Amino acid sequence: MRLLCLLIAILLSGTAGAQHVTPDFEPGKWKGPAAGAASEVLVLATHHLAQLPKTFDPAGVNLVMDRLAAWRPHAIAVEAVSGAQCDFMRRYPRRYPRRYADTFKTYCWDTAPAKAATGLDAGAATEEVDQLLATWPAAPTPAQRRHLAALFLAAGERTSALVQWLRLPAAERRAGDSLDSALVETIVKLEQSPNERYLTGARLAARLGHERVLAMDDHTADRPDEDHKAYAEALAKAWNNPATAERTRVGQAHEKDLGTAQGLLAMYRADNAPGQGKLIFDSDFGAAMNEPSPQCYGRGYLGYWETRNLRMASNIRDVMGIRPGERMLVIVGASHKAYLDAYLHQMHDIRIVDAAALLR
Repeated sequence: MRLLCLLIAILLSGTAGAQHVTPDFEPGKWKGPAAGAASEVLVLATHHLAQLPKTFDPAGVNLVMDRLAAWRPHAIAVEAVSGAQCDFMRRYPRRYPRRYADTFKTYCWDTAPAKAATGLDAGAATEEVDQLLATWPAAPTPAQRRHLAALFLAAGERTSALVQWLRLPAAERRAGDSLDSALVETIVKLEQSPNERYLTGARLAARLGHERVLAMDDHTADRPDEDHKAYAEALAKAWNNPATAERTRVGQAHEKDLGTAQGLLAMYRADNAPGQGKLIFDSDFGAAMNEPSPQCYGRGYLGYWETRNLRMASNIRDVMGIRPGERMLVIVGASHKAYLDAYLHQMHDIRIVDAAALLR
């Protein structure tokens, strides 16, 4: 099937008279509204903290969080697949293999224990969460928060479950109200995890008084590789370039100081610095685009990557359309930032906030 790529290229090379144009309408140039507040998005590039070396001190993230909290976002989104999408992928197990593990197994989790505790599957729990939050009181009881945490787990929204747990007084962080001992154990493990979804996203949401964190990742563009070995070898060869060497050099330099808050802040400043998007493109996606295999392995990877980011951007845009004039913080792996900034900039009433300036 992938040989079709080569055949099409040969056929098109002889096509005469084809004209390529740059569209004369650029949505990002037409900003509004004429009255009222525009919506703002701050896309924070991050290393995946759980993958950092043992020198990383999770407490150091508080300095970064202080700067984010000062901006006072109204909503926080993280690079996580929603429970609803996981439920969708669960129904099509052969459609979403990824490398040597299923996409579902890599990005989702088993909601059966929470279903046993609440009596609700992922779809029903999602509907129940939405109904509860629509009439959520300003001062919910600990019992209400424990129950909502259990529902979030049943819905496949672990980060939001942790938000509810963290908003409980310490003495009320216990089993009860559908939150059984097994679910408490799950949440405690999340609380101790160095993953940025929980360490930064959930903690900051709880600190700011939010009820949930939004999952905006998307893996519906994942495809099985026809020849994984050849695919991986082709991409590895493309990625062996000077830009990748520079990224590795900078990353290793920052790893030496991850035991301090200032060192971690310096890493975030580097991840969000001007020019990072082009460096990442040269290292990764631009190199893949020009990868020369007859099967067009690199362009297949590029198509997946762009589609994933477009769908992530649409998830963010969807929420901001419901809540116009608000500020959203998006915490995402560093390679996504430039794409999300560019795609969201095309939206007429969205302004992109300078993450680098906020981190100074």
